[in-house]
Amino acid sequence: MTSRQLPILAVCLALAFGAGAVRAATAETQQADAPAAKRDLRATYTKYEFRIPMRDGVRLFTTVYVPKDGSKPYPFLMQRTPYSVGTRAKGELHYGVDWFPEAIGPSKEFEDAGYIFVKQDVRGRYMSEGKWQEMTPHLNANRAAGEGQESQDMYDTVEWLLKNVANNNGKVGIYGISYPGFYTSASIIDSHPAIKAASPQAPIADLFMGDDSYHGGAFLLAANFGFYSAFTVEDNPTPLPKTWSGFDYGMADGYDFFLKHLTLSNILATLTDKQRALLAPTIEHDTYDEFWQSRNLAPHLKNVKAAVLTVGGWFDAEDPQGPFTTYHAIKKYNPATFNGLVMGPWVHGGWARGEGKSLGHVRFDSETSAYFRTQIQFPFFEQHLKGVKPAKAIAEVTAFETGTNVWRQYAAWPPQQAKSRTLYFGPNGKLSWQQNAAGAGFDEYVSDPKKPVPYIGYPSTDVPQEYMVSDQRFAATRPDVLVYQSDVLEEDVTVAGPVTPRLFVSTTGTDADWVVKLIDVYPQEYPEAEEKERRGKDVPPPTLTLGGYQQLVRGNPLRGKFRNSFEKPEPFTPGKVEQVSYQLGDVNHTFRRGHRIMVQVQSSWFPLVDLNPQTFVSIPKARPEDFKKATQRVYLGGDTPSGLQVLVMPGH
Repeated sequence: MTSRQLPILAVCLALAFGAGAVRAATAETQQADAPAAKRDLRATYTKYEFRIPMRDGVRLFTTVYVPKDGSKPYPFLMQRTPYSVGTRAKGELHYGVDWFPEAIGPSKEFEDAGYIFVKQDVRGRYMSEGKWQEMTPHLNANRAAGEGQESQDMYDTVEWLLKNVANNNGKVGIYGISYPGFYTSASIIDSHPAIKAASPQAPIADLFMGDDSYHGGAFLLAANFGFYSAFTVEDNPTPLPKTWSGFDYGMADGYDFFLKHLTLSNILATLTDKQRALLAPTIEHDTYDEFWQSRNLAPHLKNVKAAVLTVGGWFDAEDPQGPFTTYHAIKKYNPATFNGLVMGPWVHGGWARGEGKSLGHVRFDSETSAYFRTQIQFPFFEQHLKGVKPAKAIAEVTAFETGTNVWRQYAAWPPQQAKSRTLYFGPNGKLSWQQNAAGAGFDEYVSDPKKPVPYIGYPSTDVPQEYMVSDQRFAATRPDVLVYQSDVLEEDVTVAGPVTPRLFVSTTGTDADWVVKLIDVYPQEYPEAEEKERRGKDVPPPTLTLGGYQQLVRGNPLRGKFRNSFEKPEPFTPGKVEQVSYQLGDVNHTFRRGHRIMVQVQSSWFPLVDLNPQTFVSIPKARPEDFKKATQRVYLGGDTPSGLQVLVMPGH
């Protein structure tokens, strides 16, 4: 039996909670292929296909769905994508005016209200000409032939649509999820004046800083391997590939697969040249160098004339940081522009489909996705593209508060009324608001990169969406995981805003990862009524007991060599005490009365994050002999008060 072979319960959970590793293609195709009810849109819309010329002569393939009712003008609602504007039917991709998807808008409300829907293959993808670029740099002095700039391509497209598509009202909106979310953001820089509304949803903003590729300087191995083994560059224009192909791991668990190959070079060698073409540069550029800096969109989000509604999910495993980076950048550079932010209890793109009532064993007590689609997204576009005043003004920030399961409206994010407090680590696994006065103590563990801590307690070759709320009891019992836990809470504690670990650490190695997880511990005696409710149709059998459930609220790593700079890594001096501080991510969560707050600290999170050899080397070039055990220490109290800084709402 391997270290990862688990009881039948875990296998059932893996099957029940399984999720794809494809970035936005998952959200996009599920929205198109699995609407609430099948409808034949041919009765109300006419489909056209165009090749729209850009200023450099490159032509972008664009589909346009025009309402057959010509009695009134309509606004454009556009999506730009690298995942094809073709129609997916029975798993295959089809182009042609006779092929209609089952949904052409963000939700049924848009199709019923009447919009001119526009979908465009971006440069170098599928049926569009030109050369595709990973996260198109906004500024590029050495732009090659066929390469473009997204805001210019959008500007040229809008100009063409206004002149060539009849019965439009002169207004344009744009939206998209994940990669299409990035294209939405990039398309509104120095925007065309006709663009009146934009909704970047789960937008990638900076691949190195907290989105798909790197978190805290650590490479997100499992998700990127799964994505790039399927997302490849084709000679274009072409309707290929007709299907997404999955990688054959040859075993049931990614943990075993990646550990068997150990080094990144060995892992890359399992792929074809075509599959490596986009993944290899992502791995090779393992510091925040010019490759990544040129692809950071945030500094360029200026001269945005459209009203903006940025959307994200608290449990988005792919792009959890992009919505906050986008929101803050637009607010900074465009203070006169309406700049809204919506954060719900969703996985990647979960607001675009389904009910949003639960994730794994965690329930949200209402149809949160439907609420967003009907009460926020649709009124937003109706207001700015048709002049329809919403029944209730859309707040700058609408955030779902998990734990209590209520929607909150704020004037800004983080909420201005939230106050900074620190949860301190103490002796004997104590977590409290009071700093340990004695000091000089420490907790330690041995981290072995050849026996890493898994990130889920069951086998999977994908990155299951539910890992973001997964039960952490499997990790709490390991000797290489430190656990700090509060007393039972006598009152609710609401944390709203960024969470910041501030650790004092040392290592016997010359590099180390520090993974910190904020966890909500349910009471051991969970109310029977609550338990029974969670055994309803939304929870797949067999059901885990929620008594003592350790729900992950937020977790993230920091690769220690980046503790002072993501551009210039530095080794640790063995045994030297140093401070490590980084952003864990934002939350809006209430720890309920009767629960406990827990923090876990470890030095691997595999294979979600690639292995740190714990020696100061270039990890993409690391050899098997570079991977060594190390003793990690976390210091407590006095002059070395390790803890977790949070923003707490008043009354707690």
